[in-house]
Amino acid sequence: MRLFAAVLPPADVVRELAAEVDRLRALPGAERLRWTGRPGWHFTLAFYGEVEDERVPELSARLARAAHRTGPFALAVHGGGQFGQGRALWAGAQGDLAALRLLADRAEAAARKAGVPMGEHRRYRAHLTLARSRDALDVSPYLTPLRACTGPTWTVTELALVRSNLPVSGVPGEQPRYEAVARWPLDGPVRAV
Repeated sequence: MRLFAAVLPPADVVRELAAEVDRLRALPGAERLRWTGRPGWHFTLAFYGEVEDERVPELSARLARAAHRTGPFALAVHGGGQFGQGRALWAGAQGDLAALRLLADRAEAAARKAGVPMGEHRRYRAHLTLARSRDALDVSPYLTPLRACTGPTWTVTELALVRSNLPVSGVPGEQPRYEAVARWPLDGPVRAV
């Protein structure tokens, strides 16, 4: 199954972000982007790709340990940018980014220790993907309002293991479906910021 570890924003944060995204989608040319649906909004910590069924229990046990060692922390959607010359438009984060990076490192280490191939380690960059394009696009009209975006702060209290179900119908614009298959509370010590 296709899996990743993530932080899922709460409903009130999603609602506020949705209002910002609706304003972006009203801008000229927005129809050229494939906008990510609200159920797909998440901060990916570690992307695992296809994980063999027999590795999932060990991965889950190691993610549970990672969550147990990590304390709750503050986070907010803030700012944004683009990847790949307009191929992806994203919202960023502010708050205890050091705790978020630590959780991402622990989620990646959990996979490696469970035997899930992870490829080359990259420095974690907190982002929530809002839209994609197959082609390079000029997304500059979206960047100014996106960079000014600031959502409410919330306390991250859990780590989620999410299954990604890719579209199979061939219908243009169909979105992947995401399903949290496991959640673990962050019950480690709260870090001093």
